[in-house]
Amino acid sequence: MSNKIKELLLIASILTGTILAPINSTMISVALSSISSYFHESLANISWVVTIYLIVMAVTQPIAGKLGDLFGNRNIYMWGLSLFFISSIACAFSINLSWLIVFRSLQAVGGALITPNATAIMRHALSKERLPKAFGLFGMGMGLGAAVGPLLGASLIGEWGWKSIFWVNVPFLFFALLTSIVILPKIQKQTAVSLDIAGSIYLAVSFSALILLTHRHSLMVYTLIALLFALFSALFVKREIQAQVPLIDFSLFKNHTFLGANLSILVSNFIMYTTLLMMPLLLEDEFNYSHQTIGWVMAAFSVSMSLSGWLGGQLTARIGNRKMIAVSFCIAVGSAALYFGLKPVHSLAYIIIALSVGGIAGGIGSTAMQTASLESVSKEMSGTASGIYSTFRYFGSMISSTLVSMLAGSSSLFAVLLVAAILGLIISRLLSNPDISFRRGQTTAKSG
Repeated sequence: MSNKIKELLLIASILTGTILAPINSTMISVALSSISSYFHESLANISWVVTIYLIVMAVTQPIAGKLGDLFGNRNIYMWGLSLFFISSIACAFSINLSWLIVFRSLQAVGGALITPNATAIMRHALSKERLPKAFGLFGMGMGLGAAVGPLLGASLIGEWGWKSIFWVNVPFLFFALLTSIVILPKIQKQTAVSLDIAGSIYLAVSFSALILLTHRHSLMVYTLIALLFALFSALFVKREIQAQVPLIDFSLFKNHTFLGANLSILVSNFIMYTTLLMMPLLLEDEFNYSHQTIGWVMAAFSVSMSLSGWLGGQLTARIGNRKMIAVSFCIAVGSAALYFGLKPVHSLAYIIIALSVGGIAGGIGSTAMQTASLESVSKEMSGTASGIYSTFRYFGSMISSTLVSMLAGSSSLFAVLLVAAILGLIISRLLSNPDISFRRGQTTAKSG
Protein backbone atom coordinates (compact mmCIF):
# COMPACT_ATOMS: atom_id res chain seq x y z
CA MET A 1 0.00 0.00 0.00
CA SER A 2 1.47 3.37 -1.06
CA ASN A 3 1.99 6.20 1.43
CA LYS A 4 -0.60 8.34 -0.34
CA ILE A 5 -3.28 5.65 -0.05
CA LYS A 6 -2.36 5.13 3.62
CA GLU A 7 -2.73 8.86 4.27
CA LEU A 8 -6.12 8.97 2.53
CA LEU A 9 -7.35 5.94 4.46
CA LEU A 10 -6.08 7.44 7.73
CA ILE A 11 -7.90 10.73 7.04
CA ALA A 12 -11.09 8.85 6.04
CA SER A 13 -10.92 6.75 9.20
CA ILE A 14 -10.37 9.72 11.51
CA LEU A 15 -12.99 11.84 9.75
CA THR A 16 -15.55 9.04 10.11
CA GLY A 17 -14.89 8.81 13.83
CA THR A 18 -14.78 12.53 14.60
CA ILE A 19 -17.74 13.68 12.50
CA LEU A 20 -20.12 11.71 14.73
CA ALA A 21 -19.50 14.01 17.73
CA PRO A 22 -21.00 17.16 16.10
CA ILE A 23 -23.72 15.13 14.37
CA ASN A 24 -24.86 13.68 17.70
CA SER A 25 -24.63 17.13 19.28
CA THR A 26 -27.23 18.64 16.88
CA MET A 27 -29.18 15.55 15.71
CA ILE A 28 -30.73 15.08 19.15
CA SER A 29 -32.46 18.48 18.97
CA VAL A 30 -35.20 17.22 16.64
CA ALA A 31 -35.79 14.13 18.79
CA LEU A 32 -36.66 15.89 22.05
CA SER A 33 -40.40 15.92 21.44
CA SER A 34 -40.46 12.21 20.52
CA ILE A 35 -38.33 11.29 23.56
CA SER A 36 -40.60 13.41 25.77
CA SER A 37 -43.66 11.52 24.59
CA TYR A 38 -41.96 8.12 24.88
CA PHE A 39 -40.83 8.61 28.50
CA HIS A 40 -43.78 10.84 29.51
CA GLU A 41 -41.40 13.55 30.70
CA SER A 42 -41.55 17.33 30.29
CA LEU A 43 -39.41 19.02 27.65
CA ALA A 44 -37.59 20.86 30.46
CA ASN A 45 -36.42 17.50 31.84
CA ILE A 46 -35.70 16.08 28.39
CA SER A 47 -33.49 19.08 27.56
CA TRP A 48 -30.88 17.64 29.95
CA VAL A 49 -30.15 15.06 27.24
CA VAL A 50 -28.72 17.96 25.22
CA THR A 51 -27.23 19.95 28.10
CA ILE A 52 -25.34 17.05 29.69
CA TYR A 53 -23.69 16.19 26.36
CA LEU A 54 -22.35 19.74 25.96
CA ILE A 55 -21.19 20.00 29.58
CA VAL A 56 -19.32 16.68 29.52
CA MET A 57 -17.74 17.44 26.13
CA ALA A 58 -16.46 20.82 27.37
CA VAL A 59 -15.21 19.47 30.70
CA THR A 60 -13.54 16.32 29.38
CA GLN A 61 -11.65 17.51 26.29
CA PRO A 62 -8.61 19.12 28.01
CA ILE A 63 -8.32 16.04 30.23
CA ALA A 64 -8.68 13.77 27.18
CA GLY A 65 -5.88 15.60 25.36
CA LYS A 66 -3.57 15.18 28.33
CA LEU A 67 -4.46 11.47 28.60
CA GLY A 68 -3.43 11.06 24.96
CA ASP A 69 -0.04 12.64 25.60
CA LEU A 70 0.52 10.44 28.65
CA PHE A 71 -0.80 7.09 27.44
CA GLY A 72 -0.70 7.38 23.65
CA ASN A 73 -3.06 9.33 21.38
CA ARG A 74 -3.88 6.19 19.39
CA ASN A 75 -4.86 4.27 22.54
CA ILE A 76 -7.08 7.01 23.94
CA TYR A 77 -8.65 7.66 20.53
CA MET A 78 -9.61 4.00 20.19
CA TRP A 79 -10.95 3.93 23.75
CA GLY A 80 -13.09 6.91 22.75
CA LEU A 81 -14.43 5.12 19.67
CA SER A 82 -15.22 2.02 21.74
CA LEU A 83 -17.01 4.02 24.43
CA PHE A 84 -19.00 5.96 21.83
CA PHE A 85 -19.93 2.64 20.18
CA ILE A 86 -21.12 0.97 23.39
CA SER A 87 -22.93 4.04 24.77
CA SER A 88 -24.76 4.65 21.47
CA ILE A 89 -26.25 1.15 21.68
CA ALA A 90 -26.99 1.67 25.38
CA CYS A 91 -28.85 4.93 24.61
CA ALA A 92 -31.14 3.03 22.24
CA PHE A 93 -31.93 0.50 25.00
CA SER A 94 -32.53 3.11 27.74
CA ILE A 95 -35.57 2.19 29.87
CA ASN A 96 -36.11 5.69 31.31
CA LEU A 97 -34.85 9.26 31.06
CA SER A 98 -32.29 8.87 33.85
CA TRP A 99 -30.54 6.03 32.05
CA LEU A 100 -30.63 7.95 28.76
CA ILE A 101 -28.93 10.93 30.43
CA VAL A 102 -26.27 8.62 31.93
CA PHE A 103 -25.54 6.96 28.58
CA ARG A 104 -25.52 10.33 26.79
CA SER A 105 -22.88 11.43 29.32
CA LEU A 106 -20.78 8.37 28.46
CA GLN A 107 -21.30 9.09 24.76
CA ALA A 108 -19.98 12.61 25.34
CA VAL A 109 -16.93 11.21 27.18
CA GLY A 110 -16.27 9.02 24.15
CA GLY A 111 -16.61 12.02 21.82
CA ALA A 112 -14.28 14.08 24.00
CA LEU A 113 -11.65 11.32 23.95
CA ILE A 114 -11.90 11.14 20.16
CA THR A 115 -11.61 14.77 19.04
CA PRO A 116 -8.32 16.12 20.52
CA ASN A 117 -6.53 12.80 20.04
CA ALA A 118 -7.63 12.54 16.42
CA THR A 119 -6.07 15.97 15.85
CA ALA A 120 -2.87 14.89 17.59
CA ILE A 121 -2.67 11.71 15.51
CA MET A 122 -2.85 13.74 12.30
CA ARG A 123 -0.10 16.02 13.61
CA HIS A 124 2.14 12.99 14.13
CA ALA A 125 1.20 11.09 10.97
CA LEU A 126 1.04 13.79 8.28
CA SER A 127 3.74 15.99 6.85
CA LYS A 128 3.76 19.72 7.60
CA GLU A 129 2.75 20.42 3.98
CA ARG A 130 -0.22 18.01 4.09
CA LEU A 131 -1.46 18.98 7.55
CA PRO A 132 -3.34 22.21 6.67
CA LYS A 133 -5.18 20.49 3.81
CA ALA A 134 -6.11 17.59 6.07
CA PHE A 135 -7.36 20.02 8.72
CA GLY A 136 -9.36 21.74 5.99
CA LEU A 137 -11.20 18.48 5.28
CA PHE A 138 -11.47 17.91 9.04
CA GLY A 139 -13.06 21.34 9.54
CA MET A 140 -15.42 20.88 6.61
CA GLY A 141 -16.51 17.49 7.95
CA MET A 142 -17.12 18.83 11.46
CA GLY A 143 -19.09 21.78 10.07
CA LEU A 144 -21.17 19.61 7.76
CA GLY A 145 -21.76 17.18 10.61
CA ALA A 146 -23.26 19.91 12.78
CA ALA A 147 -25.25 21.27 9.82
CA VAL A 148 -26.77 17.99 8.60
CA GLY A 149 -27.44 16.66 12.11
CA PRO A 150 -31.00 18.05 12.44
CA LEU A 151 -31.91 17.07 8.86
CA LEU A 152 -30.54 13.53 9.29
CA GLY A 153 -32.23 13.21 12.67
CA ALA A 154 -35.62 14.30 11.31
CA SER A 155 -35.37 11.80 8.42
CA LEU A 156 -34.40 8.90 10.70
CA ILE A 157 -37.08 9.66 13.30
CA GLY A 158 -39.73 9.94 10.59
CA GLU A 159 -38.92 6.44 9.33
CA TRP A 160 -37.79 4.47 12.40
CA GLY A 161 -38.38 6.55 15.56
CA TRP A 162 -36.02 8.36 17.94
CA LYS A 163 -33.88 5.31 18.79
CA SER A 164 -32.62 5.22 15.20
CA ILE A 165 -30.50 8.36 15.80
CA PHE A 166 -28.31 6.21 18.08
CA TRP A 167 -28.33 3.06 15.96
CA VAL A 168 -27.08 5.01 12.92
CA ASN A 169 -23.74 5.54 14.72
CA VAL A 170 -22.98 1.80 14.89
CA PRO A 171 -21.84 1.00 11.31
CA PHE A 172 -19.71 4.15 11.07
CA LEU A 173 -18.05 3.48 14.42
CA PHE A 174 -17.41 -0.12 13.42
CA PHE A 175 -15.65 1.09 10.26
CA ALA A 176 -13.64 3.68 12.23
CA LEU A 177 -12.57 1.06 14.81
CA LEU A 178 -11.61 -1.52 12.20
CA THR A 179 -9.56 0.88 10.09
CA SER A 180 -7.97 2.41 13.20
CA ILE A 181 -6.59 -0.98 14.23
CA VAL A 182 -5.01 -1.43 10.80
CA ILE A 183 -3.92 2.05 9.74
CA LEU A 184 -3.28 4.33 12.72
CA PRO A 185 0.39 4.75 13.63
CA LYS A 186 1.59 3.75 17.08
CA ILE A 187 2.79 6.92 18.79
CA GLN A 188 5.34 6.73 21.56
CA LYS A 189 3.79 7.63 24.90
CA GLN A 190 5.38 9.30 27.89
CA THR A 191 6.59 7.00 30.64
CA ALA A 192 6.76 7.09 34.44
CA VAL A 193 4.09 9.82 34.72
CA SER A 194 0.46 9.78 35.78
CA LEU A 195 -2.58 11.97 35.26
CA ASP A 196 -3.09 14.83 37.71
CA ILE A 197 -6.28 13.47 39.31
CA ALA A 198 -6.79 16.35 41.75
CA GLY A 199 -6.29 18.90 38.97
CA SER A 200 -8.76 17.00 36.76
CA ILE A 201 -11.42 17.11 39.49
CA TYR A 202 -10.89 20.83 40.13
CA LEU A 203 -11.04 21.54 36.39
CA ALA A 204 -14.19 19.45 35.89
CA VAL A 205 -16.06 21.14 38.75
CA SER A 206 -14.99 24.68 37.74
CA PHE A 207 -15.92 24.10 34.06
CA SER A 208 -19.28 22.57 35.01
CA ALA A 209 -20.03 25.55 37.24
CA LEU A 210 -19.01 27.96 34.47
CA ILE A 211 -21.37 26.28 32.00
CA LEU A 212 -24.22 26.29 34.53
CA LEU A 213 -23.66 30.04 34.98
CA THR A 214 -24.78 30.49 31.36
CA HIS A 215 -28.27 29.19 32.29
CA ARG A 216 -31.03 31.02 34.12
CA HIS A 217 -31.30 30.42 37.90
CA SER A 218 -32.64 32.11 40.99
CA LEU A 219 -30.31 34.68 42.58
CA MET A 220 -29.40 32.30 45.43
CA VAL A 221 -28.58 29.39 43.11
CA TYR A 222 -26.65 31.69 40.77
CA THR A 223 -24.60 33.02 43.71
CA LEU A 224 -23.80 29.51 44.97
CA ILE A 225 -22.69 28.38 41.50
CA ALA A 226 -20.53 31.50 41.10
CA LEU A 227 -18.84 30.84 44.46
CA LEU A 228 -18.28 27.21 43.49
CA PHE A 229 -16.69 28.32 40.22
CA ALA A 230 -14.41 30.83 41.97
CA LEU A 231 -13.32 28.33 44.62
CA PHE A 232 -12.50 25.44 42.29
CA SER A 233 -10.88 27.70 39.70
CA ALA A 234 -8.51 29.00 42.40
CA LEU A 235 -7.82 25.44 43.57
CA PHE A 236 -7.10 24.38 39.98
CA VAL A 237 -4.66 27.22 39.28
CA LYS A 238 -2.84 26.63 42.57
CA ARG A 239 -2.64 22.90 41.87
CA GLU A 240 -1.33 23.34 38.31
CA ILE A 241 1.38 25.76 39.40
CA GLN A 242 2.63 23.22 41.95
CA ALA A 243 2.12 19.98 39.95
CA GLN A 244 5.19 18.26 38.52
CA VAL A 245 3.22 17.22 35.40
CA PRO A 246 0.35 19.75 35.18
CA LEU A 247 -2.88 19.03 33.34
CA ILE A 248 -2.61 22.41 31.62
CA ASP A 249 0.88 23.86 31.35
CA PHE A 250 0.32 27.61 31.76
CA SER A 251 3.77 28.29 30.32
CA LEU A 252 2.29 27.41 26.93
CA PHE A 253 0.46 30.73 26.96
CA LYS A 254 3.78 32.59 27.06
CA ASN A 255 4.06 31.62 23.40
CA HIS A 256 2.28 34.40 21.50
CA THR A 257 1.35 32.15 18.60
CA PHE A 258 -0.28 29.55 20.87
CA LEU A 259 -2.11 32.27 22.80
CA GLY A 260 -3.20 34.07 19.64
CA ALA A 261 -4.45 30.90 17.95
CA ASN A 262 -6.59 29.93 20.95
CA LEU A 263 -7.99 33.44 21.44
CA SER A 264 -8.73 33.53 17.70
CA ILE A 265 -10.88 30.39 17.81
CA LEU A 266 -12.66 31.70 20.91
CA VAL A 267 -13.59 34.94 19.12
CA SER A 268 -14.39 33.15 15.84
CA ASN A 269 -16.66 30.63 17.56
CA PHE A 270 -18.32 33.44 19.52
CA ILE A 271 -19.16 35.22 16.24
CA MET A 272 -20.37 32.01 14.62
CA TYR A 273 -22.63 30.91 17.49
CA THR A 274 -24.03 34.39 18.02
CA THR A 275 -25.05 34.40 14.36
CA LEU A 276 -26.56 30.92 14.60
CA LEU A 277 -28.54 31.81 17.73
CA MET A 278 -29.70 35.34 16.95
CA MET A 279 -30.61 35.03 13.25
CA PRO A 280 -33.50 32.54 13.59
CA LEU A 281 -35.05 34.79 16.28
CA LEU A 282 -34.62 37.86 14.07
CA LEU A 283 -36.02 36.15 10.97
CA GLU A 284 -39.07 34.94 12.88
CA ASP A 285 -39.85 38.09 14.89
CA GLU A 286 -38.87 40.84 12.41
CA PHE A 287 -39.44 39.15 9.04
CA ASN A 288 -42.23 36.68 9.99
CA TYR A 289 -40.62 33.84 8.02
CA SER A 290 -41.83 30.27 8.48
CA HIS A 291 -39.65 27.72 10.25
CA GLN A 292 -39.06 25.96 6.93
CA THR A 293 -37.86 29.18 5.28
CA ILE A 294 -35.64 29.99 8.24
CA GLY A 295 -34.13 26.49 8.00
CA TRP A 296 -33.20 26.97 4.34
CA VAL A 297 -31.83 30.48 4.97
CA MET A 298 -29.63 29.26 7.85
CA ALA A 299 -28.44 26.41 5.62
CA ALA A 300 -26.71 29.06 3.47
CA PHE A 301 -24.62 30.00 6.51
CA SER A 302 -23.77 26.40 7.46
CA VAL A 303 -22.94 25.23 3.93
CA SER A 304 -20.77 28.27 3.11
CA MET A 305 -18.94 27.81 6.41
CA SER A 306 -18.25 24.13 5.70
CA LEU A 307 -17.08 24.67 2.12
CA SER A 308 -14.91 27.62 3.08
CA GLY A 309 -13.34 25.42 5.77
CA TRP A 310 -12.02 23.15 3.03
CA LEU A 311 -10.91 26.16 0.93
CA GLY A 312 -9.18 27.66 3.97
CA GLY A 313 -7.13 24.49 4.34
CA GLN A 314 -5.88 24.82 0.77
CA LEU A 315 -5.06 28.52 1.14
CA THR A 316 -3.39 28.15 4.54
CA ALA A 317 -0.82 25.79 3.02
CA ARG A 318 0.08 28.57 0.55
CA ILE A 319 -0.10 31.87 2.44
CA GLY A 320 0.43 30.84 6.07
CA ASN A 321 -1.57 30.83 9.28
CA ARG A 322 -1.29 34.47 10.30
CA LYS A 323 -2.43 35.91 6.97
CA MET A 324 -5.28 33.41 6.70
CA ILE A 325 -6.60 34.24 10.18
CA ALA A 326 -6.39 37.97 9.40
CA VAL A 327 -8.32 37.39 6.16
CA SER A 328 -11.06 35.50 8.04
CA PHE A 329 -11.57 38.36 10.51
CA CYS A 330 -11.53 40.93 7.68
CA ILE A 331 -14.41 39.01 6.10
CA ALA A 332 -16.08 38.86 9.54
CA VAL A 333 -15.90 42.68 9.74
CA GLY A 334 -17.57 42.82 6.33
CA SER A 335 -20.32 40.37 7.30
CA ALA A 336 -21.05 42.26 10.53
CA ALA A 337 -21.37 45.47 8.49
CA LEU A 338 -23.80 43.68 6.14
CA TYR A 339 -25.95 42.60 9.11
CA PHE A 340 -26.70 46.26 9.88
CA GLY A 341 -28.52 46.41 6.53
CA LEU A 342 -30.82 43.44 7.19
CA LYS A 343 -33.76 45.45 8.57
CA PRO A 344 -33.49 48.48 6.22
CA VAL A 345 -33.11 46.36 3.06
CA HIS A 346 -35.61 43.69 4.19
CA SER A 347 -34.81 41.32 1.32
CA LEU A 348 -34.51 37.53 1.39
CA ALA A 349 -31.72 37.61 -1.22
CA TYR A 350 -29.80 40.16 0.86
CA ILE A 351 -30.17 37.99 4.00
CA ILE A 352 -28.82 34.92 2.18
CA ILE A 353 -25.84 36.89 0.81
CA ALA A 354 -25.05 38.39 4.24
CA LEU A 355 -25.24 35.00 5.96
CA SER A 356 -23.15 33.36 3.24
CA VAL A 357 -20.42 35.96 3.80
CA GLY A 358 -20.70 35.30 7.54
CA GLY A 359 -20.35 31.57 6.93
CA ILE A 360 -17.21 32.12 4.86
CA ALA A 361 -15.75 34.21 7.67
CA GLY A 362 -16.48 31.45 10.18
CA GLY A 363 -14.96 28.65 8.13
CA ILE A 364 -12.06 29.99 6.12
CA GLY A 365 -9.73 30.69 9.05
CA SER A 366 -10.50 27.66 11.23
CA THR A 367 -7.76 25.48 9.72
CA ALA A 368 -5.14 28.20 10.18
CA MET A 369 -6.14 28.65 13.83
CA GLN A 370 -5.88 24.93 14.56
CA THR A 371 -2.62 24.53 12.65
CA ALA A 372 -1.06 27.54 14.37
CA SER A 373 -1.99 26.19 17.79
CA LEU A 374 -0.50 22.76 17.11
CA GLU A 375 2.65 23.94 15.33
CA SER A 376 3.55 26.21 18.24
CA VAL A 377 4.09 23.24 20.61
CA SER A 378 6.15 20.07 20.44
CA LYS A 379 4.58 16.94 18.97
CA GLU A 380 4.72 15.34 22.42
CA MET A 381 2.21 17.94 23.64
CA SER A 382 -0.15 17.76 20.64
CA GLY A 383 -2.96 16.15 22.66
CA THR A 384 -2.76 18.74 25.42
CA ALA A 385 -2.72 21.59 22.89
CA SER A 386 -5.72 20.11 21.04
CA GLY A 387 -7.67 19.77 24.28
CA ILE A 388 -6.98 23.40 25.24
CA TYR A 389 -7.93 24.52 21.73
CA SER A 390 -11.26 22.64 21.95
CA THR A 391 -11.93 24.21 25.34
CA PHE A 392 -11.38 27.73 24.00
CA ARG A 393 -13.76 26.87 21.15
CA TYR A 394 -16.44 25.89 23.69
CA PHE A 395 -15.81 29.07 25.71
CA GLY A 396 -16.71 31.10 22.64
CA SER A 397 -20.06 29.31 22.27
CA MET A 398 -20.83 29.60 26.01
CA ILE A 399 -20.19 33.37 26.05
CA SER A 400 -22.35 33.65 22.94
CA SER A 401 -25.34 31.78 24.39
CA THR A 402 -25.26 33.94 27.53
CA LEU A 403 -25.03 37.19 25.58
CA VAL A 404 -27.81 36.28 23.12
CA SER A 405 -30.14 35.34 25.99
CA MET A 406 -29.50 38.80 27.49
CA LEU A 407 -29.77 40.83 24.25
CA ALA A 408 -32.17 38.69 22.18
CA GLY A 409 -33.91 40.81 19.56
CA SER A 410 -31.64 43.81 20.07
CA SER A 411 -29.75 45.36 17.15
CA SER A 412 -26.87 45.96 19.56
CA LEU A 413 -25.83 42.34 18.84
CA PHE A 414 -24.71 43.51 15.38
CA ALA A 415 -22.41 46.04 17.04
CA VAL A 416 -21.06 43.30 19.35
CA LEU A 417 -20.23 41.14 16.31
CA LEU A 418 -18.45 44.05 14.63
CA VAL A 419 -16.38 44.74 17.75
CA ALA A 420 -15.56 41.03 18.09
CA ALA A 421 -14.40 40.84 14.46
CA ILE A 422 -12.14 43.88 14.93
CA LEU A 423 -10.80 42.32 18.14
CA GLY A 424 -10.05 39.16 16.15
CA LEU A 425 -8.01 41.22 13.68
CA ILE A 426 -5.98 42.65 16.56
CA ILE A 427 -5.44 39.19 18.06
CA SER A 428 -4.20 37.87 14.71
CA ARG A 429 -1.21 40.19 15.11
CA LEU A 430 -0.03 38.00 17.99
CA LEU A 431 0.68 35.14 15.61
CA SER A 432 4.06 34.63 14.04
CA ASN A 433 6.11 31.76 12.71
CA PRO A 434 6.26 28.87 15.20
CA ASP A 435 8.72 29.61 17.97
CA ILE A 436 11.30 26.89 17.38
CA SER A 437 13.28 27.66 20.53
CA PHE A 438 10.11 27.39 22.61
CA ARG A 439 9.25 23.98 21.13
CA ARG A 440 12.77 22.72 21.71
CA GLY A 441 12.54 23.88 25.29
CA GLN A 442 9.29 21.96 25.75
CA THR A 443 10.74 18.82 24.20
CA THR A 444 13.85 19.03 26.37
CA ALA A 445 11.73 19.53 29.49
CA LYS A 446 9.71 16.44 28.66
CA SER A 447 12.70 14.26 28.01
CA GLY A 448 14.66 15.50 31.01
